[in-house]
Amino acid sequence: MGKILSEFKEFAMKGNVVDMAVGVIIGGAFGKIVSSLVNDVIMPVVGIATGGLDFKEHKLILKAAVMNGEEVVTPEVAMTYGVFIQNIVDFLIVAFCIFMAIKFMNRFKKKVEEAPAAPAEPTKEEVLLTEIRDLLKQQADKK
Repeated sequence: MGKILSEFKEFAMKGNVVDMAVGVIIGGAFGKIVSSLVNDVIMPVVGIATGGLDFKEHKLILKAAVMNGEEVVTPEVAMTYGVFIQNIVDFLIVAFCIFMAIKFMNRFKKKVEEAPAAPAEPTKEEVLLTEIRDLLKQQADKK
């Protein structure tokens, strides 16, 4: 049992796990902010632009509710496609916000300049041709 606990401690304290946990927590908070942006700022404007439509209320009733006076005997069965549309809009805005945040952060990263590549070693043929050239030059200089 002690070995399992020590392995778990080693796993939990790795940098990647801690970084991921921080990312999940911040992502959850960021998601709430973006959801509020969508629900409280963007969707009312979209609702006005579309004549006061509230996407969350849109649904396709598959089976109407069965009532017995004021009492619901069988609840209605409906596809709430408006909620689906709302979630798609939420996703697109979250994805765009994350894209912009990463793009913004990348501007401030220090750009690592690549070291110039070392010149390639000459091939055996090039070395041999260089030696021949040098020998011919030496012979020409002696004459």
